[in-house]
Amino acid sequence: MRGDKVFIIAEAGVNHNGDLRLAERLVDAAVEAGADAVKFQTFKAERVVAATAKRAEYQKKNMPEKDETQFAMLKRLELGFDDFRELKSYCGRRGIVFLSSPFDLESIDFLDELGVPYFKIPSGEITNLPFLRRIGRKRRPIILSTGMSTLGEIEGAVEILRKAGTQELTLLHCTTSYPAPPEEVNLRAMLTLEQAFGLPVGYSDHTIGFAVPVAAAALGASVIEKHLTLDCRMEGPDHKASLEPAEFKSMVEAVRMVEKSLGDGLKKPTMRELEIMPAVRRSITAAMDIRAGERIMEECLTVKRPGTGISPIFWDFLLEREARCDILVDTVLTWEMV
Repeated sequence: MRGDKVFIIAEAGVNHNGDLRLAERLVDAAVEAGADAVKFQTFKAERVVAATAKRAEYQKKNMPEKDETQFAMLKRLELGFDDFRELKSYCGRRGIVFLSSPFDLESIDFLDELGVPYFKIPSGEITNLPFLRRIGRKRRPIILSTGMSTLGEIEGAVEILRKAGTQELTLLHCTTSYPAPPEEVNLRAMLTLEQAFGLPVGYSDHTIGFAVPVAAAALGASVIEKHLTLDCRMEGPDHKASLEPAEFKSMVEAVRMVEKSLGDGLKKPTMRELEIMPAVRRSITAAMDIRAGERIMEECLTVKRPGTGISPIFWDFLLEREARCDILVDTVLTWEMV
């Protein structure tokens, strides 16, 4: 997934709270914010979590009023396969790429049949060998989140995917914490991933605000993923670590500005700088009247704008030369005069 343009994913996730109409409004918000893709989460709760499994600490903190198991929470947030068919169709009508992360084998098969352009593997599945093998056999491009993982675990997942048939793979650096404290983000690890695996890299963000994903774009992220919600005050596990539509749009605009500013890395004057250069650079200028045939000494000269004459970099080279003509005080010197 290399390219000049950062691929921006609006992570709608389960911020639809199990409501298809709310999911469609999230699609609308992603389109209006300028995202390239909107991503959901496809799962069957009974295939993902045991009935008695407790919620993660961040889920309890973000929904303290709820006293339920992780299974009950996911069941409330689950959309059916028919809902995703409708969502993909809706995304097509709105002109945005539909993506969804599968969380079980059945959902992998379903999304493959649905024709998703990429598979997005969530961080929690990076050690799930049967899952990785199944998804790799689909031979679709894959975006792999690497939260909670070591380099060794990532290497193992990459090897499994490649052996299964994956050819196009992008790694996303990620800190799996909701919200993630900036001091735990370690953006430079994104560069480590690129050096270690020689693959395109990006960043999946869970911090508050959007300064960190913009910084990731400046470091060369090819993909930026950020949670999108209609209202951070809504009930649900991920709303508080998400951006509302206006903020998400501001993030997209900032990322687009960053990608334009990165350039090709060559240090040379731009066309606009070349236009400005004569007005702000300086030339060697006569500090007094100089007669024809007179030897030019240091006290005869000064340096002033504009930069249309002899550059002051040639100051020493000009000294002791003779004037070919009379040069009046405050005249910008040219090579024809000496």
